[in-house]
Amino acid sequence: MTAPVGPSTVWPVCRPLFDISSDAPSCGGRSVLTSSPGEKGVRDPFVIRSPEGDKFYLLATDLRIHGRQGWDHATRHGSKHIEVWESTDLVHPSEQRHVRVSADTAGMTWAPEATYDERLGAYVVYWASNLYRADDPDHEETVNTRLMYATTRDFRTFSEPRVWKDTGANSIDATVVRVGRHYFRFSTDDGVIGSCTADIVLERSTSLTAVDLPGTEPRNWELVDDCLRTDAGMGWLEGPTAFKSNTGDRWYVFMDESSGRGYTPFTTRELADPDWNIPDDYDMPARPRHGTVLPVTKAELDRIRAAFPE
Repeated sequence: MTAPVGPSTVWPVCRPLFDISSDAPSCGGRSVLTSSPGEKGVRDPFVIRSPEGDKFYLLATDLRIHGRQGWDHATRHGSKHIEVWESTDLVHPSEQRHVRVSADTAGMTWAPEATYDERLGAYVVYWASNLYRADDPDHEETVNTRLMYATTRDFRTFSEPRVWKDTGANSIDATVVRVGRHYFRFSTDDGVIGSCTADIVLERSTSLTAVDLPGTEPRNWELVDDCLRTDAGMGWLEGPTAFKSNTGDRWYVFMDESSGRGYTPFTTRELADPDWNIPDDYDMPARPRHGTVLPVTKAELDRIRAAFPE
């Protein structure tokens, strides 16, 4: 039996899986984790269970905006690290690890997530970066944001980063779920491969590490669907998180309309041939943003509730 705990975010979600101290207040001011290295702020928490089921890893963006030099500076001169915690019980986290994954040419390292690749026997960790030329050390050029990836077996040592998706325009906030032999990837895309600008794009591939560059033809990630934002008549959507219902008959994708209603649940019975709708009535926690929904056992849920009572 499983039960959903979600989403784990930097904004208030009482009875959290992890609640992270950041630019916004947490549940009653009671942060479970705080970030001391790097920029001393974290965003975009993502939680993954190990394939053995006995360990959990929490990844987060090393970013603090409040009191700093603003978003443009953060994209050009932001952190090249990700923040990592691990836990065996979802209650007691390890010491924080401030791990560098990006090269000197990167201007930021945002929204890290991970998917375990059985073929590689390793986790594929992916994030968004601006990349600048080596002869532009001050990162003054205007560049498009790319999706990057690296592999790791322990979230301590990572391979050299590689471009994962570069359309020639901005691509950010990837999340991946596996269905059968396919990996399905959601990301926010500026419309180069889809028919709608600044929208959510759904792609699939049998290889998690397949790379698409501006000149790739045919593309290695097949376009499945786009225009989710446009068809729903919504504003900019980002930070998608996808998960299957406990009954197994429906998929949910929470997406953040950052300029409007916040997290909004999109649902479909199939990802390969989606028919999206938004429930007429839904109840989300206040101000959740860019988090994770993770299936847990009844025993795990009871332990979390005992450790973090309302």
